[in-house]
Amino acid sequence: MLDLTHEVQNQPDPLVNYNLFEGNRGLRDALRLHAPGLDTAELSVLGGALGRADMQVHARLANTHSPQLHSHDRFGRRIDRVEFHPSYHALLAAATQAGLHGSPWTQAGPSPHLRRAAAFMLFTELEPSVLCPISMTYAVIPALKGNEAIYRDWGPKLAGRNYDAAIGLWSDKTGLTMGMGMTEKQGGSDVRANTTQAVADGEDGWGRRYRIIGHKWFFSAPMCDGFLVLAQAPAGLTCFFLPRVLPDGSINAIRIQRLKDKLGNKANASSEVEFHQAGAWLVGEEGRGIAQILEMGTMTRLDCALGTSGLMRQALSIALDHAAQRQAFGKRLIGQPLMRNVLADLALESEAATALAIRLARAFDRAGDAHEAAMARLLTPIAKFWICKRGAAFAQEAMECLGGNGYVEEGGQGVMARIYREMPLNSIWEGAGNIMALDLLRALRKADAAAALAHELAPARGAHPALDRLIAALAVRVEEMCSEVEARRLAQDVALAVQAALLCQSAPAAVFAAFCDSRLAGNWGQAFGTLGAATDFDSILMRAMPR
Repeated sequence: MLDLTHEVQNQPDPLVNYNLFEGNRGLRDALRLHAPGLDTAELSVLGGALGRADMQVHARLANTHSPQLHSHDRFGRRIDRVEFHPSYHALLAAATQAGLHGSPWTQAGPSPHLRRAAAFMLFTELEPSVLCPISMTYAVIPALKGNEAIYRDWGPKLAGRNYDAAIGLWSDKTGLTMGMGMTEKQGGSDVRANTTQAVADGEDGWGRRYRIIGHKWFFSAPMCDGFLVLAQAPAGLTCFFLPRVLPDGSINAIRIQRLKDKLGNKANASSEVEFHQAGAWLVGEEGRGIAQILEMGTMTRLDCALGTSGLMRQALSIALDHAAQRQAFGKRLIGQPLMRNVLADLALESEAATALAIRLARAFDRAGDAHEAAMARLLTPIAKFWICKRGAAFAQEAMECLGGNGYVEEGGQGVMARIYREMPLNSIWEGAGNIMALDLLRALRKADAAAALAHELAPARGAHPALDRLIAALAVRVEEMCSEVEARRLAQDVALAVQAALLCQSAPAAVFAAFCDSRLAGNWGQAFGTLGAATDFDSILMRAMPR
């Protein structure tokens, strides 16, 4: 008798060598709604590149071989350097080449932020950890204009598409990246409690120079070329530009104490640092650090919503592809009624997240429009709160679709475990849920908030009874202003209403109806996979398939 114990049967082929953009109908239709004339050829090329097997290997290696801190060289000299696996640099070079860090600030043509948002989502599907310095650079570039001399020197190389990992003087490098240092151990989100001090140190070609003494509890991407940091100046909390290498070529006094041992986000080096009279230059005005950090926070929070949406889509794609190949009890998993319910439910959540995140990105392209400015104030905390809050539960359910294979770390299935560990991050960083809910209340105090929301929801009026009821109730709740204790509930309901209104305009009737029936009308349980029996599962699943 032949020994067939090691013949592998009924194990799916990995999801590789496919086009992430062309297979994402929800993303493509969202772009078509908000920018109907947008040329998506570049996004299609990027989607094809990011779906390649070799790029997936880079993503795995960059996380398997996490960054290593070298505080001193072998002779005892302080060097404060973080060593990354070559795959980290390969991924960061690809993200930079795609313009994810600076293209909206230099790119001509319509909808540069929308185009960049779609590309950022696609890259997140491949690997999100390396995007920390990319997102920081994106947010810092406009803020750096607060110091014209520094922006004149650094701006072109920050926005350019070259990646240069070397530690060196800015003028000698082909490309530059930026990080941030805001939170301290005693304050966290309460940056007003910061104790780091800035002492005046004269003036030069970059303006007013200071010495920074203190620490940062979270200092993201410590190998960047420069950083914006908050410190207490005589006039109050102030924003400063702190280069890694000083103009005279010497290394700045940034002491990396240790790297954070995080749940996920393994490829990214998050650190604790101390400043030992580090050289820095004023950006903006003394005492206006909070206002400047809020402007940068708006952009990084957009990336949190985009990133979680991208992770949702990748988890869904893996689950769908697995279920389409794997057989159980005489049929493919995707043909099993309960599995179809779970997958369709996840598909609704993923497309709704994409719709909301892309809608927020549109507001950045139309900053001069009064309605778009109002929606940016409203949707930034809402999208950051709701999409990121849904991510962890989504990842767990998608992982369960693979059974035990989803829980292992090796091979293609290990991507699902990596996604699961990554999901809580965007909800916590750049302002956790309570901060976002409070930001929503502040946005609603603006006189135009209620009118802007009503205008946004108007295209979907009459399309579904449950949505009409929610729109009517929200109008009253927004006008009356809920208390802090109810702010999360309000953020959730506004998010659901906006998602439904967007799906009404961009998605097929089956997707819109199922979303409203479940999320708004109550024909849904408290877990994924509890859609009503009348749901058009065939249409929803066919639309969501990645290839």
